[in-house]
Amino acid sequence: MEKMVRKKRILVIFLILSVLIPIFVYAQLQQTQETVKRLGTDDWKVALQQKIVDQQNRLNSSGIPEEWKSWLKVQIDQEQYYLDNNINPTTPGAPTFIRELIEQSIGWLLLPLLVMVITIDIVSGERSDGTIKLLLTRPVKRWKVLLSKCISIYLLISFLIVLYGLMAFIVSGFVFSFKGWTVPVLTGFIIKNNNLITDSVQLIPQWKYVIMAFGLAWFVCIIIGTLSFMVSVLVRTTPAAMGIMLAALITGSVLSGLATSWSGAKYFFSVNLGLTDYLQGQLPSIEGLNMQFSLINLSVWGIAALIIAFITFIKQDMLG
Repeated sequence: MEKMVRKKRILVIFLILSVLIPIFVYAQLQQTQETVKRLGTDDWKVALQQKIVDQQNRLNSSGIPEEWKSWLKVQIDQEQYYLDNNINPTTPGAPTFIRELIEQSIGWLLLPLLVMVITIDIVSGERSDGTIKLLLTRPVKRWKVLLSKCISIYLLISFLIVLYGLMAFIVSGFVFSFKGWTVPVLTGFIIKNNNLITDSVQLIPQWKYVIMAFGLAWFVCIIIGTLSFMVSVLVRTTPAAMGIMLAALITGSVLSGLATSWSGAKYFFSVNLGLTDYLQGQLPSIEGLNMQFSLINLSVWGIAALIIAFITFIKQDMLG
């Protein structure tokens, strides 16, 4: 942990978030003001009705791929459900902002990239600098050395998630207000055969939903950190390790957008990162994806990465 602090990774992450979060808050504020200006009212029902009308017009237009039509149909049904049950899905306030932010942060690859930045050179960096030689000549077993690095990664990732949430809450709170923790939020939407099933929908307070979303985001970041940890052990240089992880993350985004008809793509780890999408009830990008499958898939990838990392670090010549 002292090594990570001396490398000023935490300071770098803080500076990045200090720039990005105010930009996100400002963009959200501008979007809200533009919607009010366009509709001439701040009534959420009017805004939601107009959104449904716009989506229905897009749905009826020609030239839209079938995948988009399925996604639009689910969105319309979900928004109509909110309208029929008199529940505002976008109640103004910091809690709503951080809920929407954490839901999007995995899809934007913001959190995965930040995790990669702080973990990717945990081993490869020491191999490049030559400090790994001094470390491994100490009378400490190799698995203990690697375990200490693994625990440090998980502590830093947990700190990153907490810092991300706190900064987003504080900045957005001064702009939108700090209220809204107890407003009702719907979850439990199920997508079956491209249709929205509302039988298991539950009404929960927003604070509980936020905790669930952050918990899922934390799990995703732990898996990303574990895979970065493995790549750092397998590859000798940090730039190469970073390139491999970046390519893997981008590949998942590409497959989710272009290979929706290829069922085999669902086994790739980066296709399963959008766990918060299941809370929202969004249509999966690839048929066969659901919360249970994605959790199992990511867990298998994470466990396999740990096994490979420890076996390689213990058996391989790290001093050459």
